Amino acid sequence: MNHKQKKTLILVNLGGPRTSDEIEVFLTDLFTDPFVFDLPLPEFLRLPLARLIAKKRTPKVKRTYESMGFGGGSPLVSETEKQAKVLEKILNDKTSIDWTVNVAMTCGFPHIRDPKFEKPSPNTIYLPLYPQFSRSTVLSTLSHLEKKFHECPIGSGGYVPTFARDSKYHQISARFIFDFFSGVLNEADFLHFPKGKLANDWKNLDLVFSAHGVPMRLIRKGDQYMQEIESSVLGITEVLRSYGFLGKSHISYQSKVGPAEWTAPSSLSLIESLAKEGKSIAVFPISFVSDHLETLEEIGEQFKNLALDSGAKDFIRIPAFGTYLPFLEYLAEKVLLADGSINECLCKKMGGESLTTCRFKK
Repeated sequence: MNHKQKKTLILVNLGGPRTSDEIEVFLTDLFTDPFVFDLPLPEFLRLPLARLIAKKRTPKVKRTYESMGFGGGSPLVSETEKQAKVLEKILNDKTSIDWTVNVAMTCGFPHIRDPKFEKPSPNTIYLPLYPQFSRSTVLSTLSHLEKKFHECPIGSGGYVPTFARDSKYHQISARFIFDFFSGVLNEADFLHFPKGKLANDWKNLDLVFSAHGVPMRLIRKGDQYMQEIESSVLGITEVLRSYGFLGKSHISYQSKVGPAEWTAPSSLSLIESLAKEGKSIAVFPISFVSDHLETLEEIGEQFKNLALDSGAKDFIRIPAFGTYLPFLEYLAEKVLLADGSINECLCKKMGGESLTTCRFKK
């Protein structure tokens, strides 16, 4: 009897509390991660401080999640599970392999440290759902896996690298934005799908590509995140021009926490400035592939209210990809290639630091 070869794909995301009971656990995982909460402190000071901040922020964060209408939690895990289901079907249809696609998170549940998530290999492939490399996301994910398996996944055949500079990713992103404004997306596939149309033609609006911010301390350590964002926006805008886009593209950064210097300009300041000029504004979440707190609440509510109160002619939130089929088909192609052709340390090149067990370290 012939048996199909079996492979497992694990989609990795940052995570989010599925219920209000998970909020403090999620925040503790987030702030105790040295690649996220990066402070010039010894661990015996940094860790207690991180736990204290997580505990103190829990009530405020809980109120925010309660306002979103998802039962007191975040929809990020369930949205990633929807992506996993579609991606599993694509991979099984494209190949003669029996694919299973699972979901793991680096904060909260289901946590990447769970024993069910096996060692990266050509048969167990990890795909971090971050288009751009950052120490706080991709390097954090790789560090989690290194601690668990005593080996950096890059070069194992079981890791899918980021794709911010890939022209095909730019094409698909531009097509998604065009499809959104053309009214061809299925509203039922998206959370809180924006209602109404812009008064002006979409081709002449100000398009803000809002990325999750990171502390400049990470950038100064060699994190190529800002260059990755710029490459994405440049490529996407170029393709949008071929669709007739005549407006201006802007890059901004959101979700700053604490008093430290972060990537700039902030989305809040940029949107307020554009609004005061009476602009028609659209915001695309360039660093997110799933809708969650930052896209639904921060962009969809806070940014919208700020823009309209400050004089914007129009404001609209473009959704994250979600289960947009061309994007998931693109990810399937990346999975089938995995990282077999990589022969250098991407952590050092893109994040400024090699992990201890890097197979390419010289």
